Amino acid sequence: MERFFRDDFGNASSVHRKGQAARHAVEAAREAVADVLDAEPSDVFFTSGGTEADNIALRGVMEAVGSDRRHLVISAIEHPAVLECAAELGRRGYSVILAPVDARGIVDLKFLKGAITGETALVSVMHANNETGSIQPIREIAALADAKGALFHTDAVQSFTKIPLKPYEDGVDLASFSAHKICGPKGVGALFIRKGTKIKPLFYGGHQEKNIRPGTENVAMIAGFGQAVRQADVCRVEESSRVRSMRDRLWKGFCERLDGIHRNADDASSLYNTLNVSFSGLDGETLLMNFDLKNIWASTGSACTAGSVEVSHVLRAMGIEETLARASVRFSLGRFTTEDEIRYALDEIPSIVQRLRQSSSSQGTTSR
Repeated sequence: MERFFRDDFGNASSVHRKGQAARHAVEAAREAVADVLDAEPSDVFFTSGGTEADNIALRGVMEAVGSDRRHLVISAIEHPAVLECAAELGRRGYSVILAPVDARGIVDLKFLKGAITGETALVSVMHANNETGSIQPIREIAALADAKGALFHTDAVQSFTKIPLKPYEDGVDLASFSAHKICGPKGVGALFIRKGTKIKPLFYGGHQEKNIRPGTENVAMIAGFGQAVRQADVCRVEESSRVRSMRDRLWKGFCERLDGIHRNADDASSLYNTLNVSFSGLDGETLLMNFDLKNIWASTGSACTAGSVEVSHVLRAMGIEETLARASVRFSLGRFTTEDEIRYALDEIPSIVQRLRQSSSSQGTTSR
């Protein structure tokens, strides 16, 4: 990325030497994304991130299809980028259906089959959930959509390069990605669009990204995205095994040291790097502040809803009671997580939880 900030800083649409160097970097990154998807570079469109990619997919398809298909089906556990976009489409007169999920966070296929009709333009169900890591059966969902002539979009931001996604094999028409989830830069993402898919751009200007996403390309970020994809693809198998082992060790350690904990996902159907745990009797935000004092960084819910006082819509959709949902913390492990960090977390977190519980108990006794 430094090269394109400092030396080859040209506009990728320019014909001079620096512009062509920038253009080469953009196209090399496009090829890197396409290679991982077993797609063509012309299927990949760069965006400012997963949120924009989701919005282009939902609004772009719904506004392009026409008046005979004004029906959108999404799952109840989608990222806010999909949920809020769908809500706005609902305010514009489109019909929006939320598909429920089971206790594992897996979408109800029987409900989906009944919800998708001949009036459905698009079905959007994420590949893996950003809070719990629950992996959705996207191939089966895509087949249900296709049977009714609807398109299928998946928000694959959380799963990209972690688990295989081959849109042409899996029946996916559109898929969203973001660089920052694979150790790339923040502020850049991509949208896969299957050839022949009708889509309307969100805004207008130049002819970049074949008019789907006009505007001068963010060359340095795109180049960084491409390099992150290459590195993630190379180390995917080794990383998945190592990170899964550490995640399992973290959960086992919690179980050995603490009572009153609940895992908010099924291990067999969730991403290898995500662990969502509820610590009963406590508040997730309070836990995070105390973790932070010990240099342990986790999250509650989605980072995009940080600061919200609302309980996680994902956990509530899974049927988890509100008190447990408010007591949840998401631990995200990755390529740079170490065994020493897992040991440190297991040394510190149980004592923090026990101290907060004791404090809460004593305050309750005093108040009575």
